[in-house]
Amino acid sequence: MKYKENLLIPALLDAHFPLMKYAFYSREYQPVILNNRRNVTGVGLRYVHNDMCYPCILNTGQMIAALQSGKFDLEHTRLLMPSVGDACRGSNYTEMLRKAVKKAGFPQVRVMTLNLRHIDEGNQIGVSPEMVWRAFFALFYGDLLLILTQQVRPYEREAGAANRCRDKWYGILGSELKAFRNLKISVMLRRFSEITADFAAIPRTGEKKRRIGIVGELYTKYCALGNWDMVQFLEDSGCESFTNGLSWYVLYYIDSHLAHAGNPAEAAGYRAIGAVLEKLQKKMIAAIAAAGFFTLPTLHTLKAEVAGKVRFEAAIGDGWLIATESAGYILHGCKKVLAIQPFGCMPNHVIGRGLYASLQRKCGGQIVSIDADSSLSPVNAYNRARMLMNADEGI
Repeated sequence: MKYKENLLIPALLDAHFPLMKYAFYSREYQPVILNNRRNVTGVGLRYVHNDMCYPCILNTGQMIAALQSGKFDLEHTRLLMPSVGDACRGSNYTEMLRKAVKKAGFPQVRVMTLNLRHIDEGNQIGVSPEMVWRAFFALFYGDLLLILTQQVRPYEREAGAANRCRDKWYGILGSELKAFRNLKISVMLRRFSEITADFAAIPRTGEKKRRIGIVGELYTKYCALGNWDMVQFLEDSGCESFTNGLSWYVLYYIDSHLAHAGNPAEAAGYRAIGAVLEKLQKKMIAAIAAAGFFTLPTLHTLKAEVAGKVRFEAAIGDGWLIATESAGYILHGCKKVLAIQPFGCMPNHVIGRGLYASLQRKCGGQIVSIDADSSLSPVNAYNRARMLMNADEGI
């Protein structure tokens, strides 16, 4: 009898993984998104040097703690560490994790990778058309639920209404993704309208709170574990937060990394995929705007708007997307931007923080950066966020 392998995936994309996990669902794998938090930093620091990137410490701590928990059959468990495959330290996570897992006493547990740069192909998880199609739908559905939840929850008259609406749709969409049912573009477009209408129908107070745009490195931007629950802190402090969707990052990655690949046919294929994604992103944005909610324009439009304020040569890690989203927020009326990055992350410190003063001169607004690291305290991060919240409201 062939056993299904448990595929353990560390927390990364809180809004997307409840749906994205079904991309890995198959006869071979049972995906498990890890949500364990207790002492994961301490466990990670036992096996990863503290000079390594904070997300690497947390990912390693989560995975090893899960293996130590006794909840999984180790003979039928694998770990998945996705990687963008560029000069970012994140490209070393897979090998670092392998060493840590062996050192922790689990040499039988295989560490798989997922990247589009043909790196470590011997341990690359198999990519099927069904997997890609499910991920494609999960990308836009996750974006929509992320954007709407963050804009409704701070104003809901009944506590928990936005989260219940979000979870209802996670259930509906998740069952469709798992069963590979209703995965048609026409259904997706209909869902855009249905979901936005459902959130728009939630009774809200009508007050106007300070909106804080969030930018930064992928993990610290989208994962509550990586940013010390910053979204919750902002909402508890009387603010509305806005985190841009993952589809903007995917289009940035295609634009900056894949559309100019060495293989001309491969590059042309990625450009065609990018064109399709941007058309669907435009449809999603239209549905959001029609329901009266805020969002940034498509990546192509956003680049045109910030040209002259942001340069597009730097494409390591999150690269020019950080400054582009920061400038975009300010130009579209979100005058306060919170940039969260791992301490020592060179793309964020050079390409991001290095431009914040220039962007404030050119665009106005205010940008405050926060470093996340195992040696730092969440209290310091909250104090810097409060400094941004309490800044001159006339900006």
